[in-house]
Amino acid sequence: MLLRGTLINIELLLALLIVGLLVGTLIALLQVYGGRFFGTLASGYAWIFRSIPALVLLFLFYFGPSQFGVNVAPFLAATIALGLRSSAYQSQIFRGALQAIPHGQMMAARSLGMSRLQAIVSIIIPQAFRLSIAGWSNEYSSVVKDTTLAYVVGLNEVLRHARIIIDRHYDLAMLAYLAVALIFLVLTYAGNWSLGRLEARIRIPGLQIGGEL
Repeated sequence: MLLRGTLINIELLLALLIVGLLVGTLIALLQVYGGRFFGTLASGYAWIFRSIPALVLLFLFYFGPSQFGVNVAPFLAATIALGLRSSAYQSQIFRGALQAIPHGQMMAARSLGMSRLQAIVSIIIPQAFRLSIAGWSNEYSSVVKDTTLAYVVGLNEVLRHARIIIDRHYDLAMLAYLAVALIFLVLTYAGNWSLGRLEARIRIPGLQIGGEL
């Protein structure tokens, strides 16, 4: 039962990371290159979703639409609520990485005839993604644990399965929770190890946060 529930956690984890990556990248780009108006909107978005507790967001996105006659599935509600929250944190990781790229690279790209958009897409973003992996591994560790919060909106993830086991066999409570803890230790270690290997493989020698190329 716990392993079946873990598959749901892994599916939710992937959904959260994808939503967080796509939206977080957009927010970071708006903060750095969007000008005062769009930059202010993007900063407000990041501030709002970093300020509201994850459980409150889950309840808002799960129970809120039902007030207007729209029923949202637990998985979708968790993906939207926790994905947008993750995007707010990821945006700050990517923003720091974008700002760490020396400004001279943009000037060099423009001098070669590239438009500002071409320079951002072809020169700045690929390097910023490399720089952001270290910070992104920390966000991964947080998001993988956040998947258990979906239990409160009825998603049949691993913690909910553990509760079912405990309701049937209370004497197995400690064993069930230890098993859940072990599962998340493995998921966290595997993810951080993989990201560490990826960072070492694609790092750019001489380019680092706060450094110059």
